Amino acid sequence: MADLPENLHYSEDHEWVADDNGVLRIGITEYAADQLGDIVYVTAPEEGQQVERGEPCGELESTKSVSDLICPVSGVVKSVNAGLVDDPGVINNDPYGEGWIFTVTPDEDDATEGLLDAAGYADHVG
Repeated sequence: MADLPENLHYSEDHEWVADDNGVLRIGITEYAADQLGDIVYVTAPEEGQQVERGEPCGELESTKSVSDLICPVSGVVKSVNAGLVDDPGVINNDPYGEGWIFTVTPDEDDATEGLLDAAGYADHVG
């Protein structure tokens, strides 16, 4: 597995969270993208939608399977990566950059509490 960005928080469900000045940007990890295979379609939550930590909030369809996108935080969806409509494969190519899926305005200040750091996530996936 490639190096995990140290500045991100990780869920046991293989999502990552970046804190961009209080707005949380969310995507899936490189490990998850590799496990899924080539991603061909993404269903993300809609702007303005309330999402809940630990609950499905979208789907990722790959050449192998369809997997739920599990929200790692609770809050209101602020934006969705429109580029994924035309090129969902960017998640495979750049999961921690252009492959982000959506952003959330969190319900609480400590929204990332309980998520894993890079070392903890690396241990989790072995």
